[in-house]
Amino acid sequence: MDTMTTTGNQSPKPWYREPWPWILAAGPCIVVIAAFYTAWLAVKSNDGLVTDDYYRKGLSANQTIARSEEAAKMGLVAGIRVSEDLLSVRLHASGKSFVMPPTLVVTITHPTRAGLDQSRVLVRSGDSYAGEFRLPAAGHWLVLLEDERKTWRLMGNVILPANGETLIGNPPVPRAEPVPADIRN
Repeated sequence: MDTMTTTGNQSPKPWYREPWPWILAAGPCIVVIAAFYTAWLAVKSNDGLVTDDYYRKGLSANQTIARSEEAAKMGLVAGIRVSEDLLSVRLHASGKSFVMPPTLVVTITHPTRAGLDQSRVLVRSGDSYAGEFRLPAAGHWLVLLEDERKTWRLMGNVILPANGETLIGNPPVPRAEPVPADIRN
């Protein structure tokens, strides 16, 4: 009976002296702090995806499409060769009215690493255009070719390392010869 009176005489500790209420309250407190931090980041940082002049860019989309269609009408095809620090471009057009421009504007962009994007004006030398580009040995690159007057444009992908020449553009589809009547039967 003495043990019973001893335990009965102990007064219980106040709730704030117990560990379990603090452990249970820590989770929601951490979530509230993380929510405030996330809201602060959203307000302070620039996501870089939204453009300020979206209306003007939207209007220029039709011009861009028209320039791509112009290249397709002329049957423009570009052969791109990348070797070490040199990029060479060879243009071919199936349209008879196409005149090789004296210079070619080449813009190379990486889909995820904007710091590696480059643009150069290449001067014609014989049948091709060549210039210095410093690209990593491997990667996926978007290549945009256009004349300086911006009357046409070609866009395509180059995946490095590339063996040989990468073609961009729409090569003309060879027309099938009609099958002679005596072979059809």
